[in-house]
Amino acid sequence: MARLRDLCHTLRSKNAGPFQITFDAIFRTEDEFQRARESGVFTPGNLAQVLRYPGQDIKVVFYPAGKAIKVTVPRRAPSGSFDDTDVFGCQQHAPLLDLDIL
Repeated sequence: MARLRDLCHTLRSKNAGPFQITFDAIFRTEDEFQRARESGVFTPGNLAQVLRYPGQDIKVVFYPAGKAIKVTVPRRAPSGSFDDTDVFGCQQHAPLLDLDIL
């Protein structure tokens, strides 16, 4: 078993407009991408628990050509608003670091 942080070349979060945050997991090899994809970890239900968002609000896209998985969630507060704690959305990926990939 490996953690997601050990398989990824890049694991990041960032704005996807003022109302969404996207998480990108970009893998070094095709085998690592397929391992993560087939692990069953990247489902809206599982990610809802990890990221603490309602599962119906989570979108997961697998992009084989880029050896990447993209997860998009709505922001809890619009970017730059009074209630926003991370204007650029770049500090939200930490809960994904320790995901176990079988």
